[in-house]
Amino acid sequence: MLKHLFLYLIISVISFSAFSQGAPEDYKRSEFVKRRLAQGVDNDVIQINWSEKGDVFWYEKNGQGRRELFIVDPVARTKGDLFPLNDLQNALFVELKSNIDPYFFQKGLPKLVDRDTVKFQYDGFHWKWDRSNKVLTKLDSVDQKPMGYWGHRIDESKGNPVESPDKSKIAYLKDFNIYIADKGKEDSEQQITKDGTEDFFYSSMILWSPDGKKISSSKVQKAKVRKLTLIESSPIDQLQPKVHTKDYIKPGDTLSQYFPMVYNLEIKKLWTVDKAMVDNQFALYALDWRQDSHAVSFEYNKRGHQQYSIMELNANTGKTRTVLNETSKTFIDYSGKKFRYDLNDGKEIIWASERDGWNHLYLIDGNNGEVKKLLTKGDWVVRRVLKVDEQQKKIFFTASGMYKDEDPYFIHYYSMNLDGTNLKDLSPELANHEGTFSRDYSYFVDRYSKIDQAPVTVLRNSAGEVVMDIERSNLNKFSDIGWKPAEVFTSKARDGKTDIWGIIIRPTNFDPNKKYPVIEYIYAGPHSSFVPKSFYANPSGMQDLAELGFIVVQIDGMGTSNRSKAFHDVAWKNLKDAGFPDRILWMKAAAAKYPYMDLDRVGIYGTSAGGQSAAGALLFHPEFYKVGVASCGCHDNRMDKIWWNEQWMGWPIEKHYEECSNVVNANRLKGKLMLIVGELDDNVDPASTYQFSNALIKANKDHELVVIPGMGHSSGGEYGEKKRRDFFVKHLYP
Repeated sequence: MLKHLFLYLIISVISFSAFSQGAPEDYKRSEFVKRRLAQGVDNDVIQINWSEKGDVFWYEKNGQGRRELFIVDPVARTKGDLFPLNDLQNALFVELKSNIDPYFFQKGLPKLVDRDTVKFQYDGFHWKWDRSNKVLTKLDSVDQKPMGYWGHRIDESKGNPVESPDKSKIAYLKDFNIYIADKGKEDSEQQITKDGTEDFFYSSMILWSPDGKKISSSKVQKAKVRKLTLIESSPIDQLQPKVHTKDYIKPGDTLSQYFPMVYNLEIKKLWTVDKAMVDNQFALYALDWRQDSHAVSFEYNKRGHQQYSIMELNANTGKTRTVLNETSKTFIDYSGKKFRYDLNDGKEIIWASERDGWNHLYLIDGNNGEVKKLLTKGDWVVRRVLKVDEQQKKIFFTASGMYKDEDPYFIHYYSMNLDGTNLKDLSPELANHEGTFSRDYSYFVDRYSKIDQAPVTVLRNSAGEVVMDIERSNLNKFSDIGWKPAEVFTSKARDGKTDIWGIIIRPTNFDPNKKYPVIEYIYAGPHSSFVPKSFYANPSGMQDLAELGFIVVQIDGMGTSNRSKAFHDVAWKNLKDAGFPDRILWMKAAAAKYPYMDLDRVGIYGTSAGGQSAAGALLFHPEFYKVGVASCGCHDNRMDKIWWNEQWMGWPIEKHYEECSNVVNANRLKGKLMLIVGELDDNVDPASTYQFSNALIKANKDHELVVIPGMGHSSGGEYGEKKRRDFFVKHLYP
């Protein structure tokens, strides 16, 4: 009786709130729906963990109000309980004499050591749980070092001695030069280089050749590193503010230059790379010895990201040679698509390239850099190489777009021979696949789903054959609250040919006879694609926002990744484009099919690069977008970190940076804009938001600025979420 009464009250609230938008009832329903959807669907696999040996795996299942753990033996085809979580929780309680976080096993990096032993972290310690005997053992304390800052620059002018392979000698840096000595014999010291200085020193990253007869390092022309200054207004440990500084290189800054060198101990000869062949570096990576010790190889990324080369410095002749040279008229996506695997000590190279217009794998001749064979081919994209198995002569990788009758972003798992033959889809179901492989790649757990299709999890062998059904979930759990999954919608891009994919989310009290404002959640960064493809009941919290009386959409426009090279190149030197022509056409096509989508009331919001785009929508497309909320945006690409911005905007820093700048174009603002920023954002310089606000003030453009003390790079946390929702309710529902 009480259960029916509770359900009646829920339905009554939903029915009542159908007559208003942004009312208290809508906020209550939004919170209620958020909590319900956070429970997840029943029988979904939450996490998968193979044993260190790779012979068994365990997984956690989202049960009906409880958490369950199972262990699976692929060879025996058996599945059983790993152990009741309550047993471990009670053992921890006895040990610590305090309440235990019910989600401790998700947070503690659990690892299945063998069939009987699980290791995890909790309360600052490592623990071992013998599941058969129910014995808990406290191990050593967890190293509590804070996570390193992503932009920190290592001082290579200092470092520890490096032993030779036979441990008889050491190489080390002293007074910016390289020395060699017999280990334990100070009087045997030999100075190898003599021209190192504080600003042009030899790197302490010294490498001995495998035969121990040569060493390699780089001579470094040091550039001054820009510092990001942040003011923490309200520290918890003192009254007065704190000033923080961090390494933060921006577009156009001078960069350190690296010049590889080798010293041949046998003939006492020092050679340095031909500087003309590695001029104007963005970076020089992966310095390493060939196995036969005849040369060191390295990767040279020329500034501007239009040339990327594999090179060698010969340790016997001192000759510098280009092994492979990749060029592009736009950009080489080194940060997202580069893959290199050397076969036969570099005599052959498996290499990823978009030179034919799609990201594919090539077999390159390591002697002359010529293509021996195109290993994959077609109007589809290699997404990630998982493993090159030389013993089995196989390559395992993921790809998308091979099937013309499905979403081109769906990931499938493939294998093929090293020569490109016998290509096989190991996950043929038309869905988005997420695979977790055993150590030897003989099995993998495949969880596949769609944004509107509940997950199915199976165990497959290396041939892709299903050997066990693991779990099957369904979407019945949320039917009582009127929830429906996001709808997948496609339309044509600006070229009239290319499909643009996105999703539509409606409120649970949706009424097709009403008119709904439309809000777009945007992230248009060229480094990936962003519309979710696997099942999520509440992707990025968009359902919460929809409950306030909106249709919420997310779209991948041109300029994002994981499609053709031409699709991606739209972003080149033009980040303000952000796929807006495609996004607007997509929403117009959706509104033509669904007239309840009111395109006279369109809002947009995003974070980081999405913050830049959300504000840009109101500057460059004010005829369509009327309300925007931009969180921690990089509003001028000259103010943001160098790697991301020069990757897409190029080098040198020319007029196009100004043309794409929200700050420079602040006078174009129309509509209602809110800016949110965390004062301690060390990802995107918060000064970018302040400068944008300043430019808006000077242009007499009304806007709201929300600065959140103590917060880093984020959408603003719970407070920012509240401000964002209220802003849309206020301005999209007059």
